[in-house]
Amino acid sequence: MEIKVVNSEQKLQDAYQVRSTVFVEEQGVPEELEIDDLEKEAIHFVGYQQGKPVAASRMRFVEDYAKLERVCVLETFRGKGYGKDIIFFMEKVAKEKGLDKTKLNGQTHAEAFYQSLGYKTISGEFMDAGIPHVSMMKSL
Repeated sequence: MEIKVVNSEQKLQDAYQVRSTVFVEEQGVPEELEIDDLEKEAIHFVGYQQGKPVAASRMRFVEDYAKLERVCVLETFRGKGYGKDIIFFMEKVAKEKGLDKTKLNGQTHAEAFYQSLGYKTISGEFMDAGIPHVSMMKSL
């Protein structure tokens, strides 16, 4: 998979397409919650496999850490390491920006996945868009 930092309207639409498929269609998140007022302050990422967008995420800088958000991979491309690849790519960008910590709110079903990448759970379970989540942090 080739990961790109979004730098054009087409790449942004590709990222939104993947996010809409995963979060809105597959998980039932209302579209007005998925695309929010924080989009403009975020750095967006999109992963391509043979020219097709298959993964997406965004990252914002909050206080002294990078917040990883909206991490997703299309269902037919899961299990190939693409989620790990996009997380590590975002961590690299965060380090390049001078940050040494990342934080994310992960769905509880993905908690073990994030733990395998070095994330530590720092909260109890909470609901976001009707889906159970936990906050997780990692020192880079």
